[in-house]
Amino acid sequence: MKIISNHRVCTTLGTVAEYINGRAFTPAEWGNEGLPIIRIKNLNDEKSKFHYSNKVFEERYLVKKGDLLFAWSASLGAYIWKKDDAWLNQHIFLVNPNSFIEKLYLYYFLDKITRELYSSAHGSGMVHVTKKTFEATKISLPSLPEQRAIVAKLEQLFSELDNGIACLKKAQEQLKIYRQAILKQAFEGELTKAWREQQTSHPSAQELLETIKAERTQAAKLSGKKLKPVIPLTQAALIALPELPDGWTWLKLGELTLGVEYGTSTKSLDNGDVPVIRMGNIQQGRIEWHNLAYTNEKADISKYSLTKGDVLFNRTNSPELVGKTAIYNGEMPAIFAGYLIRINQIAVLLDCKYLNFWLNSHPAKVYGNSVKTDGVNQSNINGEKLKSYPLPYCSPQEQSQIVQEIETRLSVCDNMESTIKESVEKAEALRQSILKKAFEGKLLSLEELQITRNAPDWEPADKLLERIRAEKRTAR
Repeated sequence: MKIISNHRVCTTLGTVAEYINGRAFTPAEWGNEGLPIIRIKNLNDEKSKFHYSNKVFEERYLVKKGDLLFAWSASLGAYIWKKDDAWLNQHIFLVNPNSFIEKLYLYYFLDKITRELYSSAHGSGMVHVTKKTFEATKISLPSLPEQRAIVAKLEQLFSELDNGIACLKKAQEQLKIYRQAILKQAFEGELTKAWREQQTSHPSAQELLETIKAERTQAAKLSGKKLKPVIPLTQAALIALPELPDGWTWLKLGELTLGVEYGTSTKSLDNGDVPVIRMGNIQQGRIEWHNLAYTNEKADISKYSLTKGDVLFNRTNSPELVGKTAIYNGEMPAIFAGYLIRINQIAVLLDCKYLNFWLNSHPAKVYGNSVKTDGVNQSNINGEKLKSYPLPYCSPQEQSQIVQEIETRLSVCDNMESTIKESVEKAEALRQSILKKAFEGKLLSLEELQITRNAPDWEPADKLLERIRAEKRTAR
C-alpha cells in the first residue's frame, strides 16, 4: 500500500475485501425445491435453469439480493445479484467489501480488469484466475465521497451507452426477422412474380416432373450410381403445404438428388494435408475457414473430397443448431466430417444456392424440428429424413432468378449488420475507455472533485491509508 497522490492510495484487491469461494455442491444435493444454487451459467444466462437445495449449509455460502459476486473460472466477470436468497456454488467469489470501499466502485473496477485477468488466467479449456493473482491485483482508491461520485458518473454514462447498445441489438434482431421474410417471399414466388409475367414460355409443373425424371435417370447413368426409389409426397402432405404459384410444385428433396453421403469418421488432426470441414465451420449458411482440423488419410481424401457447389447439412448438433447448411465454393481442397451430410443434388435440376437458402429458411427449420430425433443435449436428422424434406420446386431458370433476388437483398442486410456490429464494438471500447479514466482519476471534472472534498466523510490519502492499515490490523 502506498500514497500515489494527495487524494488516492494504491492498494490491492486482497486488502479491500474478503473473497469467499462458493461451496462444491454435488448432484446428490440438487433438488427441485428450496433455494436456488448459483452456478456460473446462471450468471451468464438469465434463462439458464437453476438447481435447488432445501438443505441447510454454512451461512457463508448464502447470497442475498445486492451482493457482489465474481466468477473466477471458465467465464470471468463481476455481477450484482438481483434475485432473492440463494446458495453459492464453487468457482464464484462472494465479495464482502471493507468499510473504506464502496461496493459498486469495486464492482466497476472488477468489470474493468476482467479482460486483463483473462490474459493472465491459467488453463486452456476452462480458464481460471488463482486467488493469489486475483488478490495481488492493484487498485487505486480515493476517499468514499469521490468513489460515490465516480459510481454516479459511470452509471449515468453507461445508462446512455446501454440504451444505445439496446437499440443496436434490437436492430440486429429485426434484421434476422427481415432475412427470414425475404426467404419466405422468395419461396412463395413473390420475388419473381414480375419476372414470371415477362416470360413468353414457362414450363408447367407436369413438364418439370418429366424433365426431373429424365435428368435424374441420365445423371445416375453418368455417375454409375444406382437410383433408390423415392416415395413422393402424399396427397395429405401436399394439402398441408402452402399453395405455390403456377408452374411450381412441391417435391421431396430426395427426388432431386442421387442420394446423400455421411462424412469421414476418422479422427482429425491439428495439422495435416487437407482441412476437414466440421459442424463448427458452418455458420450462417457459409463455411468459415478458421479453427480447422486436418487429415492425412489418402483413402478419406479420395472418398470425401468436396466439389464446388456441394451443399453440406449438419445432421447432429444441439436442438437449435441441427440442420444448418452451407455451400462449399472450392476455396481450398477439403473433405467433410461425419456429423455432416453431403447432398448430391443434381446440378441441372437444383441450384445449390437455391437449396442452401431453402434449407436455412424458417419453414425448412420447422420441418426439421418435426422429424429430428432428440437425445441428451443433441438432436439428429439422418439422411433418410433429410431426403424427405419437402421443397418448393420451380424451373432452374427461375431458381437462378430467385437466388439473384435473395442475394441482392441479403447483401444490404450484411452491410447493415456489419455496421451494427462495428458500432457495438465501438460502444464496448468506449465503455472500457470510460472505466479506464474512472480508475485513473480522470473521469470527474474539477468542480465535481471539489464537491466530493467538501463532503463530511472525505479524507486525504494519508488518513485513508492510516484507516486501511488499522482495519487490516483489526482483521488479523
